[in-house]
Amino acid sequence: MSTIKEEVEAFMAPIRKRNPNEPEFLQAVEEVAETVLPYIAKHPEYKKAKILEKMTHPERAISFRVPWFDDKGEFQINTGYRVQMNSAIGPYKGGLRFHPTVNLSVMKFLAFEQTLKNSLTSLPMGGAKGGSDFDPRGKSDNEIMRFCQSLMTELFRYIGADTDVPAGDVGVGGREIGYLFGQYKRLTNEFTGVLTGKGMSFGGSLVRPEATGYGAVYFTQEVLKNVGDTIRGKTVSISGFGNVAWGVAKKVEELGGKVVTISGPDGYVYDEKGVTGKKVDYMLEMRSSGKDKVKDYADKFKVPYFPGKRPWSVKVDIAMPCAIQNEVDVDDAKELIKNKVPYLIEVANMPTTLEAYKLLKDAGVVFAPGKAVNAGGVATSGLEMSQNSLRMSWSAKEVDEKLHQIMIAIHKTCVKYGYDKKAGKVDYVKGANIGGFVKVADAMLAQGLV
Repeated sequence: MSTIKEEVEAFMAPIRKRNPNEPEFLQAVEEVAETVLPYIAKHPEYKKAKILEKMTHPERAISFRVPWFDDKGEFQINTGYRVQMNSAIGPYKGGLRFHPTVNLSVMKFLAFEQTLKNSLTSLPMGGAKGGSDFDPRGKSDNEIMRFCQSLMTELFRYIGADTDVPAGDVGVGGREIGYLFGQYKRLTNEFTGVLTGKGMSFGGSLVRPEATGYGAVYFTQEVLKNVGDTIRGKTVSISGFGNVAWGVAKKVEELGGKVVTISGPDGYVYDEKGVTGKKVDYMLEMRSSGKDKVKDYADKFKVPYFPGKRPWSVKVDIAMPCAIQNEVDVDDAKELIKNKVPYLIEVANMPTTLEAYKLLKDAGVVFAPGKAVNAGGVATSGLEMSQNSLRMSWSAKEVDEKLHQIMIAIHKTCVKYGYDKKAGKVDYVKGANIGGFVKVADAMLAQGLV
């Protein structure tokens, strides 16, 4: 009788052959396969229809050139992508990322994760992801506008309010969404909810900028509540200082906890008194400056700065990586274990390497995966889609309450599929993977050979 490890290897072999030189995508698929394949073994209808194999094939993967002129009048060119992974439960939905690390592997990994994440929200949204290797740092507003207009001139053919609804992601905020939406409207002569993360003056939703961070803290609240604990009085380390980290810092402070680190590409800062009040607001100033240097925070508030380092060596109650994929490696995991950090709550998409995750799991660290934790962002995007369809706008309180309830429901799903009676605890990775898989799998079965 074959072991789980052997079954995973047999499953992964053709996928590795089909997707060479795509480490991020292969990492994401393997992490899901390890928990979902044993579940499929008990449900032959999924195995017979090869549902998980189908889910690793994008329904459509598009790449295209994006030409634009910089402020010197020089011709520049980047590559744009849109991976439409799965539309079994609704129109494709997922962000656009502008970052030098963007390539097909990263887009496929994010689209695969997005499919399961969107399923967990219970909203009717399929999975997709897109973006470009364009780096917005150091670019003028006019350069970013020209780039966004050029990208949308190609992308608009493949998206639509009932087909594919992109949103923002790393490097794509309200400014970029505005430029992208303006060009879409210009090309199609339609004012539709084709993008989410829009400004409030043209169909955006209240709470959307904070949603990913807020939702992550709501999920963390449920994780702690499940073991009879609360966030009040807890110290939290986070990475990044963009919208996601900002939302986490705001909500942690509101619930009585204290964020003590933020980070950037240049290093991290440790603020023993806490990233609170005006310091949280300053994170937005840092992001809008375009300098991407966390040292500015250290200089302004006179706190220790650690150049070239990541914040995972700081002893805290909860670690919440909020920046980018694979930012927590084996060495970081060893530091977290040495400091007896009891919780690692992923807020970014797959910020922990597979090897680091296994170390943390073996050490008994409570580990919650990004596909469940950060689903509040896309959930609120789904709420924005609903508001656009209804031609109405909900209050911040209404949106926040809906977001909170969605995160509570996602946690319940993780418990339903991830509770280990023998160990007496929840395996959140297993719960999120199986919980996300089942709804998509049932929809794929119902729709036949498509």
